[in-house]
Amino acid sequence: MKVVLFLLADLWMIFAGYFYGWTFIRRYGNYLLGLETMVVATSGSNFLVWSLLGADPGSVLYDVAYFFDAFSRSVGITVILVMGLMGVTHRYRPSRGVDIAVFAAAVAAGLFLRPFHGADLHTDRAAFRVAVFYVAVNLLTAVFLGYFVKRLWQAGARRPAIWTALATAAGTTIALLYDFFPLPFDDADRTVFYTAALATWGTQIFVYFRAYRVLHDRTAASDANPTRTVGTPA
Repeated sequence: MKVVLFLLADLWMIFAGYFYGWTFIRRYGNYLLGLETMVVATSGSNFLVWSLLGADPGSVLYDVAYFFDAFSRSVGITVILVMGLMGVTHRYRPSRGVDIAVFAAAVAAGLFLRPFHGADLHTDRAAFRVAVFYVAVNLLTAVFLGYFVKRLWQAGARRPAIWTALATAAGTTIALLYDFFPLPFDDADRTVFYTAALATWGTQIFVYFRAYRVLHDRTAASDANPTRTVGTPA
């Protein structure tokens, strides 16, 4: 049963990443969020194949899995996510050069940080600092997402605001558990943790897309009808 739940969680994340990633690009022209969520889906696809082939730590798929992991935990679901969401909070539209530069930075971060995965945090100071860095950037991203929730609430989108807050809290919990607080009842492969993590990451993509759509539609409506009641929050 644990394996089935793990596979379902991974398939959910893969679907959410590709489907909503493509929708971000096709419907909104948001390449930052679109490509990053597709990167998450590609990471999930690689992880799925690696798991089905026996989860050999000597496989090249293992190295690829933790490259994607470092890519997204350092820059992808942090800097890129914030920049992408700023499209509906600050009308931010980065140039193609900025898009390329930030993804290049994520690739560089992934290549540099990947080797630190799996090291003993009690004896390897560099690995410990990398783990702290992952948590720190996640918490900073959560601060921005708190602002994002506030914007949703002010827009009258109470339900999306609540779901965004819950998804963000769940993502931060996963970030804390990842390196520092392994589940004592989990197995050696951390099946329970990874099932929860994959389900959470897929749900975050789903929730953030719907929240983005709400603010985008509200902005579009404001642009179409610029005469608003004085005091209405922007």
